[in-house]
Amino acid sequence: MKLYEHPDSGNSHKVRLLFAFLDIPYDSIKVDLFEQEQNSAPFLEINPRGEVPVLDDGGIVLRDSMAILVHLATNYDSKRIWLPEDTEAYGAVMEWLAFSASWIQYGVFTARAAVAFGTMGNGLGWDFPVDPKEGQARGKKSLEILDKHLSSRKWLVGSYCTIADIACFPYVALAPMGDISLEPFRFVREWIGRFKELPNFITMPGLEI
Repeated sequence: MKLYEHPDSGNSHKVRLLFAFLDIPYDSIKVDLFEQEQNSAPFLEINPRGEVPVLDDGGIVLRDSMAILVHLATNYDSKRIWLPEDTEAYGAVMEWLAFSASWIQYGVFTARAAVAFGTMGNGLGWDFPVDPKEGQARGKKSLEILDKHLSSRKWLVGSYCTIADIACFPYVALAPMGDISLEPFRFVREWIGRFKELPNFITMPGLEI
């Protein structure tokens, strides 16, 4: 199993986390985003979107972190803890995956990309004008939504951590890198703390902030 990734990519880290939680061995192939390797002809043959992560699982190639999480949780978690088979819980997990791919991606992700790396990300070139304000505004709203939801529960869906939590965790925890304070969001901060205490949790650059 091969994972094309970058250490600073929160979307890559989502997959690394599930690999760690499920104790799945894999080969890491670094794609140097800062050297524009994601836009090189060889990598675009692998992923025309020019993004990481990409998973190659014995010829099954998936080019989206959410799709990869679903694939791994479906095929490598025999207990189906990370992606419950129960219809209601399954639907709720999918809802949070969509939240991660929309609200979080265009909120705290974008703010972090603009402030910390000088790019808007999301398929825009490095020469695109950088302004973190929209990402910060959407990021704060997404944190308000999460905080209210987490005020009455420990995990996003059910009584256990699922791929819903994994999908939302990295960029939410990295929000300070986009000049978005987590201080007003008590329940989000407590959730981050619980997540970091999970067995086999692994960190990434920026999570110490």
